[in-house]
Amino acid sequence: MRVCLLASGSRGNSTLIEVDGCRLLIDAGLSGVETARRLSTIGLTGDDLDAILVTHEHHDHVGGIGPLSRRHNLPVYIDQQTHTALPKLGKIADLQLFTAGDSFLLRNLEITSFSTTHDAVNPVGFTILSSEGKIGFATDLGFSTRLVASQLQKCRVLILEANHDEQMLQDGSYSWELKQRIRSRHGHLSNNESSLLLENICWPGLEALFLAHLSEENNCPDLAAETFRKTLTAGGHSAEIIIGHQNHASFCFESHPVMAC
Repeated sequence: MRVCLLASGSRGNSTLIEVDGCRLLIDAGLSGVETARRLSTIGLTGDDLDAILVTHEHHDHVGGIGPLSRRHNLPVYIDQQTHTALPKLGKIADLQLFTAGDSFLLRNLEITSFSTTHDAVNPVGFTILSSEGKIGFATDLGFSTRLVASQLQKCRVLILEANHDEQMLQDGSYSWELKQRIRSRHGHLSNNESSLLLENICWPGLEALFLAHLSEENNCPDLAAETFRKTLTAGGHSAEIIIGHQNHASFCFESHPVMAC
């Protein structure tokens, strides 16, 4: 198993997940050239990928999907409403449409989509179940619903949003309207809100926690990591914390196979 945030932030998002011999990208918000460069830093090329999964239609998550799919003949798995909201996506030779809440098989993987709350037409998160364990992905959500918490139970690896520190956002230079959008139930999770979600789903089998979509202006990596470290410690857990960055790929979580629970 290998997981890496190739890019994470308001200027482009893409996550590599490699498990059971299958390599996926969740979102492709970088240009094709930059995606290739980031993949090369972890020893891969676009031809090594097997598919792209899409969470929602915002440009920082989909900007590179069309060129990447066409260049490397990659299937794209995308919610029907999200696809409709992308009229300029272009021709995708292998378009796999689903509805939020659907589960589907991709090679030996069972992938489940679930609804999230964000200012997009029908945003989703994903869980990926494999012989090596379960991976959960939930970013760009204004608040954590019971559905989100239920879906993210018993994950070996979690990718969670940690967008902002509430005080830094309040004191920062953003307009009042933008601050309200970020704080809203269709905006982004703060460090504290996301750590409360972690408190509800953390378990002894969690090995790695990726913190994603950190604001460059309203958060800082050390502050976010310390917030989540306190939550892990309070629950008696010791998962590795890995921070996503905008300008370079994160550290990779790599592990040998284990039996799925």
